[in-house]
Amino acid sequence: QVQLVESGGGLVQPGGSLRLSCAASGIIFSIYNMGWYRQAPGKQRELVATITSGGSTNYAGSVKGRFTISRDNAKTTVYLQMNSLKPEDTAVYFCNAQRRDSYWGQGTQVTVSS
Repeated sequence: QVQLVESGGGLVQPGGSLRLSCAASGIIFSIYNMGWYRQAPGKQRELVATITSGGSTNYAGSVKGRFTISRDNAKTTVYLQMNSLKPEDTAVYFCNAQRRDSYWGQGTQVTVSS
């Protein structure tokens, strides 16, 4: 059974930082492309960042330079380091594993507010 379990969300002030983690099980983690997506209230889910099995990264323009995606294949975990957070970063953040099939986690809430 495939499981993606996100953690690390919470409430943070503007300008603050958070690190999200997504622990994967039930897949051969190292061959999957991994990604973080987010969905704000009333909006569609959008891509935040992806990292391929080979380690290449891609970012949404709105987070480039502030967020960093990384992966640890030994720990079957993908991370999202989020710095200089803004209120518009408030959303539920979802982890995704993609190859021929696609799997999603349940999401973790990130709220940026003073």
